[in-house]
Amino acid sequence: MVLVDDQTLVRHGIRGLLGLADGVEVVAEAGDGAEGVAAVVEHDPDVLLLDLRMPRHDGLWALTELRSRGLDVPVLVLTTFDDDELVLSALRAGARGYLLKDVTLDQLVGAVRTLADGGTLISPAVTDRLLRAVRDGPPPADDGSGVGPQDLSAREVEVLRLLAAGHSNREIAQVLVLAEGTVKNHVSSVLLKLGTRDRTRAVLRALHHGLLDPPRGRDGV
Repeated sequence: MVLVDDQTLVRHGIRGLLGLADGVEVVAEAGDGAEGVAAVVEHDPDVLLLDLRMPRHDGLWALTELRSRGLDVPVLVLTTFDDDELVLSALRAGARGYLLKDVTLDQLVGAVRTLADGGTLISPAVTDRLLRAVRDGPPPADDGSGVGPQDLSAREVEVLRLLAAGHSNREIAQVLVLAEGTVKNHVSSVLLKLGTRDRTRAVLRALHHGLLDPPRGRDGV
């Protein structure tokens, strides 16, 4: 994974803690968004751990740049800021996870593994306010020619709820006792009907339309 934070001491501390976890390796560090994007290009990591508020090129800049370059690395935001608009901006820009820096090491490692396995995750500390902000505000922009959330089947809603909880296709297949290929087809259909090509935006649109309760990650995160 690549770790991006403008505070050197914080970066080194997080790297040292992650080094205690089995199967988690930080291959590069960066001090701002531009350096982070360059590190992603060079190392092709499984996960990018990204702070948002940084001088020069911040985390939102990095998310936008990654999307514009077609770099589909799972981005886990780790920050001290839980401002509603900042959370929404990060998720709409393509972040697949959002954690505050008061999480435990086990929660952080679990989140990294969730994203590496194709899941999504939002900290419980922000989900309630996030839900209100999404439902009260305009829906996330439509990326494509969606059919409409009212056209989701019962099975697709089940799949969507598991996506919102941070589960990967493989885990959803195990929970619903389906073939992984069948789950992939359901996910593709959900994205089409919600008018987006991105799982996180699909969850945001579903929240806006009242199709989901606030997302809870695995292991209570």
